[in-house]
Amino acid sequence: MEHAGFRPVLLGLIVLLPLAGFVINGAVALLAPARKRIVTWAGPGVLALAFALALVNFFGMLGVELEQAIVRDYWSWMPVGNLEVAAALQLDQLSMLMTLIVTGVSFVIHVYSVGYMGDDPGYARYFAYLNLFVFFMLVLVLGANFPVMFVGWEGVGLCSYLLIGFWFRDREKADAGKKAFIVNRIGDLGFMVAMLLLFTNLGSLDFEEVFRAAPATLAYGGALVTTITLFLFLGATGKSAQIPLYIWLPDAMAGPTPVSALIHAATMVTAGVYMVARTGVLFALAPVSMIVVAGIGALTALFAATIGLAQYDIKKVLAYSTVSQLGYMFLAVGVGAFGTGMFHLMTHAFFKALLFRGSGAVIHAVHGAFHHTHKEWDPQDMRNMGGLRHYLPLTWIVMWIGTLAISGVWPFAGFFSKDEIIWQAAARAVGPFAPWFTAFWAMAIAAAVLTAFYMTRLMIMTFHGEIRCGAAECTHLHEVPAVMSLPLVVLAGLSTVGGWVNMPHAIAELPVLGWLPSAEWIHAWLEPAVRPAEAILGPRLGALNEAAPLGGGEAFWAAVAFALAVVVIGVGSSVVLRWKYRPALESLEPVGLKKVLYRKWYVDEAYETLIVRPVVATSRALWRLVDEALIDNVLVNGAGYTSRAFGWAGSRLQTGQLNTYAFAVVLGALILLGFMLL
Repeated sequence: MEHAGFRPVLLGLIVLLPLAGFVINGAVALLAPARKRIVTWAGPGVLALAFALALVNFFGMLGVELEQAIVRDYWSWMPVGNLEVAAALQLDQLSMLMTLIVTGVSFVIHVYSVGYMGDDPGYARYFAYLNLFVFFMLVLVLGANFPVMFVGWEGVGLCSYLLIGFWFRDREKADAGKKAFIVNRIGDLGFMVAMLLLFTNLGSLDFEEVFRAAPATLAYGGALVTTITLFLFLGATGKSAQIPLYIWLPDAMAGPTPVSALIHAATMVTAGVYMVARTGVLFALAPVSMIVVAGIGALTALFAATIGLAQYDIKKVLAYSTVSQLGYMFLAVGVGAFGTGMFHLMTHAFFKALLFRGSGAVIHAVHGAFHHTHKEWDPQDMRNMGGLRHYLPLTWIVMWIGTLAISGVWPFAGFFSKDEIIWQAAARAVGPFAPWFTAFWAMAIAAAVLTAFYMTRLMIMTFHGEIRCGAAECTHLHEVPAVMSLPLVVLAGLSTVGGWVNMPHAIAELPVLGWLPSAEWIHAWLEPAVRPAEAILGPRLGALNEAAPLGGGEAFWAAVAFALAVVVIGVGSSVVLRWKYRPALESLEPVGLKKVLYRKWYVDEAYETLIVRPVVATSRALWRLVDEALIDNVLVNGAGYTSRAFGWAGSRLQTGQLNTYAFAVVLGALILLGFMLL
């Protein structure tokens, strides 16, 4: 469907450019891996062009009343009986926002990777995988139907396996890639079951047709729509690392740090949030599913935040932070605030990409220092750092900006998006949802407090206090080159002002902030895309609360959250500075509750005991009983032994004596004659 006032410009080319980069860099990796200059230009170059085209389309959409998605059919993909699936892309406000985030943040990560991975022998292979990842992510967000989305969904899963296990000669890193791949397959099964149920009951898998038919076909709160949405959410918990399938994401830190930034900031892990927002019509028809989504999101946000309190690996802290922030996004879409969830997805892309790349700059510097002095210390363990602000001043500044943003300190981006999620949970605590949403609201506030503390702990352990990496190593510490520092500065700017595009009226009207513009732009922009879902929710929710469960409006609780964040950062800095840390090799094992948090509530051990070991034991038993004993010995070897036995018996008849043969012929004739006479 086209729009009279707007025609997409080279929509398919936005998707194909990263694929072209994969082909070019893949060819270089196979034929001439030393030709790094080609890769350096092709890898980031195709993303720069894709981002430019996305901007052209975005500015073309501004000021246009686009009430329905624009769909471009390229060819008939699955014409099988009643199933008609086209290879089609669609552009609306939701997919446009995701396209800008994916191409923009990915481009910055590609540029950063030029400096970070420049000395790696797999440089061309790395950029080939990275380009392919972005291609599949764009297919996912621009797909016009469930099967096309699923192609992108599976594609980013494949590329995550390739990128997380990029240094596959290291067994631990290879295992981390396999873990991510296997855990995501569990969620993907849910996605496939949901598609089968949708086609069976609605007769289509195109977004437009499904969302048009669903309100009339599927009963509100019925078992069928609840089943479909719960299976869809199972897929989302895998991709977006929510309880119980979050366990792969912290191990994904085994990949290069720019990969962590790409996967954790704006692409793969946000796919589940985007999918729930895209299928908001279905979830709006299933109140039980929405409570499940919001509850899992709130619980994950709080649970992951507690684990972040006791980790020492700088990337692991940020990994659990990602899990926690994704929980906030699911809390938002689960309470029906789809625009708010997408707003936090956008701001999170800015400050989390900044934090991961800042950690990459730290690891790059510390690893280089240890390498020069041949010290066998872990360059990611914060116990081996301290005092780095004197040697990495730019990284120190930008990481504090990211920390203030994720902690919800005004005027940084996270203040606007995260506090709005907390407020939406309180405002929607009405009717039968009230007890649930009130509990989720309290959990979200608790998670926000913990976030401010563990991020403060990360900054103090890394950049403040006494330096623990050694005097000799200090002489080799240096700031990252410009190709890595420029992306840090760009992301720091976005993390500072990125939240201002959705300034709530209640906050802008405060006396101290009266000079600020009131512009809830994200909500206005996404309104046509989320309107069908909100039209279903609106009459059932009724009037939203103007006060939180404990009293006070949106502006009041935004001020409370800001004050809490500032107090926690101030007190946390003072407390952590007084703690005495030794280098990792000299540190003692944590005890008590700290040990439980350090061991991540022993969830991995529980999975190992309850699932992995029984599955492995069962597989080995089946291998011995079915594969070896039954198939190999009885069927395959038995057939061979039987054939040999018949052959041996037949060979006994081949005596070479004519009288024996004559006797056998006569005997056979007599036997036949006897049967004929009976």
